[in-house]
Amino acid sequence: MIIHILLYGQGIHAASDISYKIEMLDWKDVNHILPKYTKFTVLDVETGKKFKVQRRAGSHHADVQPLTTKDTKVMKKIYGGKWSWKRRAIIVIHKDQWIAASMHGMPHGAGALENNFPGHFCIHFYGSTTHRTNTMDLSHMLMVLKASGNLNEYLGKANPYEVINAYVVGFKQQDGWITSQASLQTIKWKPILAKVENIRISRMELLPPEDLTEEINLNVPIEIEWYIKNKGRQTFRGEIHLVRFSLIDGWKVDSQQFLEENNLP
Repeated sequence: MIIHILLYGQGIHAASDISYKIEMLDWKDVNHILPKYTKFTVLDVETGKKFKVQRRAGSHHADVQPLTTKDTKVMKKIYGGKWSWKRRAIIVIHKDQWIAASMHGMPHGAGALENNFPGHFCIHFYGSTTHRTNTMDLSHMLMVLKASGNLNEYLGKANPYEVINAYVVGFKQQDGWITSQASLQTIKWKPILAKVENIRISRMELLPPEDLTEEINLNVPIEIEWYIKNKGRQTFRGEIHLVRFSLIDGWKVDSQQFLEENNLP
C-alpha cells in the first residue's frame, strides 16, 4: 500500500509529497526489526497524530511506553482524553519503514520512563498474540488490516461468519471504518457507535462455509449482548441478514434492518 498525501481516503495528510509504502510484516520479522529498547514513532491512522515510544519488553507482541510526558499527552488526546482498551489502527515508523500495526490505550503493568504514563501499553503486528492465547486477537488483526489497506480484500474473501464477527468488532471498537466496509448500506456511524459501550456475540448458529458457496442471501440466527450508554445491558435474539450481489462478491450485512431491530437508528 502507498501513502501519498491522503491515507486511503481517510483525510490523513502526509508531511510532504513523498510516497510511503506501508508494509504488513509478520511479528516474527518485526520482533527483530524493533528489538528491546528501540525507539520509534507511532502514527494514528484516524487522527494523523504522532508520538514517540520505546519498546521495553514483550515476546508475543511489543510492550511499549511513550518516550516523554509530551508523547503521553499526544497519545491521551488520540484517545479523547481518557485511557481505553479500545484498539486503534496505527502505523509504526522506524527509519525508512512504515509498518501496519494496532495499539490499545490502557496503561498497565510496570513502567520505567519518566513520562507521566503509569505503566506500558501494547502494540500488535500481524501474527502477534496476547499473553493468554496462541492466536491473533481479532480486533487487533482487523486494525492491522485497516492500517495496511488490506481490510477490503480480507472482507471480500471472508465467509459470512467472519464478516459478522468483523462487523461486531467495528461496534466494539467504535470504528466506523470497519462497520462501513462490512455494511450493505451507507450509514452515519459516528452517532450510533458513540452509544455502544460494549458488545459481544453470545451465540451464533453456523453452517459449514462450504455449504454456502451457491448462496447470495443468508439469515444467520444470533444472540448479541449490548451495553448501551444510559440504557445498560440489552440482549438481541434474532437474525443478521447478509447479501452479496454475485457468487464472487463479498458478503455484506443489512445494517438498516439490524440497526432498526436493535433500536439504534
